[in-house]
This record gives sequence, structure tokens and C-alpha cells, in this order.
Amino acid sequence: GLYPGMRIAVASSADTPFAEKVGRKALAMLEVLPGISVWQMLLKDWNGEDVNQIGRQPPLSSNKAQTHFPRLKAATGVPFDKMLFFDDCLWGDHCGMVAAS
Repeated sequence: GLYPGMRIAVASSADTPFAEKVGRKALAMLEVLPGISVWQMLLKDWNGEDVNQIGRQPPLSSNKAQTHFPRLKAATGVPFDKMLFFDDCLWGDHCGMVAAS
């Protein structure tokens, strides 16, 4: 591919345990290639370990800058300046909060 060695992980602020379950199920159903789901790609990139930070249940919170992203950094060993962030949130700037912290 064009970006060898690139790996993916996600952080989501699903606000209830049910929303977290739905989000994980959707990632398992959504295929990026026939027969290969987003969830499979997420686990493949980290040798089967779930490094993704999904939900708001402890130890996560609604503040991704304080919980999701530091935990993602710790789980992956990838520093923030080597991560590419995409934020589709319409009510806050999670990327800006991470940069400011």
C-alpha cells in the first residue's frame, strides 16, 4: 500500500453501555473489503489486542483529552505527534482539547 506500517485505532465517546455495544457491533459488521470488517482491521493492527477506547464507562469519561487519548497513547506506544486525528464531533473539538493538554 501507499502507507506501509500505518495502523488504525479508534476513540469514541459512546455515552451509554448500549451505545458502546452498538458501536462495536457496527464496526464488526462494516466491511472495508469483502469479508474483512473494520473491527478485524482494528485488531489485526495490534496483534489481536483491543487498544480502542470506546465508551464513557470508567476508566473512560466524556473528556477524551483526559481519558481516551492518553489511554490510546499508552496502549499503542504511539506518541500524539505521530498520530493522525479525525474528529466528526459537531459539539466539541476533541483534537483541540488533546493538543491543549
